[in-house]
Amino acid sequence: MKSSEELRNLLRKIDHRGYPAYKEVKGSYDFVSYMLSVDHVQGDPFASPSKVSIHVKGAKAGFPAGYYAKACMRTALQDYILRQFSARIAKVSFQAKGSGKSGLMAVSRCGQEVLARSACEISERTGDVVVRMEVGFPANGRTVNSGELIKIFFDFMPGCVKGALFYASLNQKDVERTVFLAEDQQYLRDALPGMGLAAFVANGSVLPRESGISGKPMKDAVRFCSPESMEVSVTLPHCGEIRGMGIRKGVTLIVGGGYHGKSTLLKALELGVYHHINGDGREFVITDDTAVKLRAEDGRSIKNVDISMFIRNLPNGKDTKSFQTEDASGSTSQAANVVEAMEAGARLFLIDEDTSATNFMIRDELMQRVVNRDAEPIIPFIDRIRELYERYGISTVLVAGSCGSYFHKADCIVQMNRYEPFEITELAKKEAAEFPMPNDGIEPAKEPGFARIVKENRAFCQNDRIKIKTTGRDTISIDRDAIDLRYVEQLADGEQLNLLGLLMKYAGRNLFDGKRSVVQIVDALWDMLEKKGYAAVCQGSLVPCNLASVRKQEIFACVNRWRGIRL
Repeated sequence: MKSSEELRNLLRKIDHRGYPAYKEVKGSYDFVSYMLSVDHVQGDPFASPSKVSIHVKGAKAGFPAGYYAKACMRTALQDYILRQFSARIAKVSFQAKGSGKSGLMAVSRCGQEVLARSACEISERTGDVVVRMEVGFPANGRTVNSGELIKIFFDFMPGCVKGALFYASLNQKDVERTVFLAEDQQYLRDALPGMGLAAFVANGSVLPRESGISGKPMKDAVRFCSPESMEVSVTLPHCGEIRGMGIRKGVTLIVGGGYHGKSTLLKALELGVYHHINGDGREFVITDDTAVKLRAEDGRSIKNVDISMFIRNLPNGKDTKSFQTEDASGSTSQAANVVEAMEAGARLFLIDEDTSATNFMIRDELMQRVVNRDAEPIIPFIDRIRELYERYGISTVLVAGSCGSYFHKADCIVQMNRYEPFEITELAKKEAAEFPMPNDGIEPAKEPGFARIVKENRAFCQNDRIKIKTTGRDTISIDRDAIDLRYVEQLADGEQLNLLGLLMKYAGRNLFDGKRSVVQIVDALWDMLEKKGYAAVCQGSLVPCNLASVRKQEIFACVNRWRGIRL
């Protein structure tokens, strides 16, 4: 390792030379209280920025060991540090001048959810802090402007590092609040099964968001207040007793007029699989972390999925026990999504009538009289919803605005009225008794087959130049193959797609061997991430600064939507 003065001298030496001279800067430099590492140097000022990392020894960073011993608290602390560092970096980005991306200083921008990210990691054992970021090395045209890079490394960077990466420099009460909140959230999440709950929404929560493109809480919104009949309490380690609405395992129906908050509640539950930052309003909206949001997905690719519990006896004779299509309909796509979520280990389904295929969800009595059941290949979800819970232990929370038949199937019915919830189970059941459902006579479903073996793709394995590109939260491109994730609605951040892309690349090269099933492949990827972290999936190359953690359910979703996969 070289000293910081050696870095300064080297930069002065290469000033005004051709841009490739910056390659000489690659390496590690001692800045006494931290180490600066130039991990990758961009090829020219218009290329992707250079990759830089900052390393602070645990003894110097000084964070209490109890704050990073537990995974939930460590993730929250990393998130807090990253937000502090990002705020400081934003103030000095582009203050160094030049052509192209000269002067750019960028690090992950965190949303309302608390995610483990490669941009900031703390060692569980030593407390060492690593922050990864991008820096646009300054240039005049295509020649080195090292004077401006000296400003970045010696004037701008030290203040950002000192203000964000050392415990003594931070608001210690805020740090404590952050990690204690994470411990409380995890305690509540772990307590849900023992309380018989699929989800919990704390009294006082702010569920509406600022706008359709903002995850921030709406100002002056109606605060959530549980119906008395559904209110439960739990005593947390730090904030003590909290009360709120407990959504019990089973079938819960959310009804109400348009714009009264049904979908807002469901959206909060969707993202309740993640912890949220203090001040978000949904800090204690906690959902079973295996929950999967299901919807229709016209046009998606389906690979040999057993959808026979919902669709069978197709007029074209197509096998629904191993159904395959490159252009699924609304009903077949939603059927596949249900079965794939079962395969992924979901214990809770979240469904909004507005984004579902009508013929998949329900067939009313009049339609059944006109079109005989024998002529209809779809067994609607309403005929399986009780079986899913009673046989497979999978609960459902369903938002319904027009389909009253689900009153017969629900254990609990909640009406949203001006963003306030009211439990109306008894009333709804009484009214439903006036409209009895026909005796369906549906046979129990056969256990779906999950042993889908992924075939080897030798061309993929032998390709040393596989390119991965992501577009927001929508698409992963692996060479010319696009994986459409627009409707995987629980992906909260574009950086999650960056990790999924690397996982797919790793799986394609190392796990698609013609012997492993989809379940075995996802389990192997998950175990590798848990034990070895991001470095394992990068296969010896540089760990990028823009990866965010995902759940196992999203890895399944990505594999299942990869059109290039061979099953």
